[in-house]
Amino acid sequence: MTLRISAKNLGHLALPDACPRCFWIQTHCKLPYQIFPGIFSSIDAYTKKVIHLHLARTGSLPSWLAGFGDTGRPIPVPHHSKFVATHQETGVILTGVPDEMTSGDAGLWILDYKTAKFTGTQDSLLPVYRCQLNGYALIAETIHQKPVVGLGLVYMEPVTDIESADGLVDAEGFRMGFRAKVLPIERDRELVPVLLAKAKGIYDLPVPPAGREGCRDCGLLDGILACGITSPIPAARRTSTGQTAQQ
Repeated sequence: MTLRISAKNLGHLALPDACPRCFWIQTHCKLPYQIFPGIFSSIDAYTKKVIHLHLARTGSLPSWLAGFGDTGRPIPVPHHSKFVATHQETGVILTGVPDEMTSGDAGLWILDYKTAKFTGTQDSLLPVYRCQLNGYALIAETIHQKPVVGLGLVYMEPVTDIESADGLVDAEGFRMGFRAKVLPIERDRELVPVLLAKAKGIYDLPVPPAGREGCRDCGLLDGILACGITSPIPAARRTSTGQTAQQ
């Protein structure tokens, strides 16, 4: 089977504590208990709406994006089913959806919004984000046949250091502000191909490889396997009240 992977998931192989066994399992199995809070997607969508409405009203992007220089104007981001590229050397299909794409005279910019505190280069997930954005760049250049000249992270940092609730509370609830911090990311044309080759090498193994020594997730999995469950666990069913019960 052909490996199909998002640029963000590929980026986990760039982490210093990446585990090949965990990567093999994640790319071959649909894992349970994988929950991502929807509020972050809602905030990202809200951020894009604010920026585009500001552009429509003023004719320019928000001043806090000036840290990237001249990025041009926003262009439509392709649907996830179309924003894909096959890496010729490995045959791996790379996917993803950028938060924002802009186009100027020099070429394309790709931006990604992160609802998180800004920590600069000390962010433990920065290697993942570097791969994510460079992966988007590889896909964009394949589709648009136009160079990607800039990549950037936009941290939308919740403003929680307040001294007064004046103007924040109304009859429906309260408002929270966000402070924007921008971080340019280097365009690295070697990073993604190297990680794609590594990903394919692990994925093509007939059985999971040995895990990284000290891997916490491997330890948890080994603990489950050590329980010695040999018969199927009863599936959950819905009761008349909407609650779950064991069959």
